Amino acid sequence: MSTTDPTQQRIADIVKSSDVVLFMKGTAQFPMCGFSGRAIQLLKACGVTKPATVNVLEDPQIREGIKEFSNWPTIPQLYVKGEFIGGSDIMMEMYENGELQQVLGAPAN
Repeated sequence: MSTTDPTQQRIADIVKSSDVVLFMKGTAQFPMCGFSGRAIQLLKACGVTKPATVNVLEDPQIREGIKEFSNWPTIPQLYVKGEFIGGSDIMMEMYENGELQQVLGAPAN
């Protein structure tokens, strides 16, 4: 990842801006694809009620740039404390074996 690229720098700043960041299609209230909807459901099941979300459909540079940033071809993408976790299938697998809850930690509220 090159942080000299303005889009890559913007993404890096977004990833660092919150403990839990989900790049998704749509919003947490209105996901625009099933995979993004599943990611939101998994976060809620882990006690994350208000994750920072980025609607990649609103910004074509972010939509393409996030794939380069993570070297991961699909959306959604979950970042926890600046670290790339994966997409909805990885989140589901981690949730089923208790890893996602550990990575997310106890909710702050």
